[in-house]
Amino acid sequence: MRKKVTKAIFPVAGMGTRFLPATKSVPKEIMTLVDRPLVQYAIDEARAAGIKEFIFVTSRGKGALEDYFDHAPQLEQELRKKGKTELLETLQNTNMESGAIAYIRQHKALGLGHAVWCARRLIANEPFAVMLPDDVIAADKPCLQQMVEAYAETGGNIVAAMEVEPEQTSSYGVLDVSDDMGSLVKVKGMVEKPKAEDAPSNLAVIGRYILEPSVLRNLNQIKSGSGGEIQLTDAIARDIADGNDVYGYRFRGQRFDCGSKSGFLQATVAFGLAREDLRDDLSSYLHSIMQVDKAAQ
Repeated sequence: MRKKVTKAIFPVAGMGTRFLPATKSVPKEIMTLVDRPLVQYAIDEARAAGIKEFIFVTSRGKGALEDYFDHAPQLEQELRKKGKTELLETLQNTNMESGAIAYIRQHKALGLGHAVWCARRLIANEPFAVMLPDDVIAADKPCLQQMVEAYAETGGNIVAAMEVEPEQTSSYGVLDVSDDMGSLVKVKGMVEKPKAEDAPSNLAVIGRYILEPSVLRNLNQIKSGSGGEIQLTDAIARDIADGNDVYGYRFRGQRFDCGSKSGFLQATVAFGLAREDLRDDLSSYLHSIMQVDKAAQ
């Protein structure tokens, strides 16, 4: 019987330089998208997929991220005393039980592959998920849950994939496809950040993975690749060379790159419009801006 995916690695050691000066003192992962930190969206998605153990690969200056998941008994008591049950429930949903969460330091910024490798002792010989909180995905069924269900059928390694414009391939790991089965594609190779003319397809990997422990063993032997970093895609590609299955999964949903300012703003608008308590005021404001722009033209 295939093992269930119950562990997830969250690489959150980056300095968030694209969001300076905010990230001088606030970890990017707890910057709020509407009223929830980016990392909370990832945690909620992981929980929906059946993840029980949450492994954060952090770095210096991420203390506020660790504190976020702690209990706040004084605040809970005040909300309870004032009868604010809805806010109390929202707050309690951010708590993590003792033993469910672990923090590991990545002392050198050597890339995503290195960050995943840092968590190897907590994974042991089990399949595991990797989630990048920068990639926020709006979907009726959470993206990782879709992938876990696909994994139950296929096994192997599965990476979330989406079509991008050819000129954007240099920003992604790109799949070389041997068999297109619709939502799933069989992968025969992966290339990290190729130029448009060298890309084997326009099917790009984004921040959701389900990986077999063999990928961790590969990372033990991978040397630095593109950009001088240890690339996770190189370790997955070696699994293909070793005859193990790798699939790309075309998820159902809309992905927002919240590692960029424009993507973060787009996500803020989209998630705001999806909220019943915010939709009318925000829609009215956006409409008024459009009218002003039209008048100015």
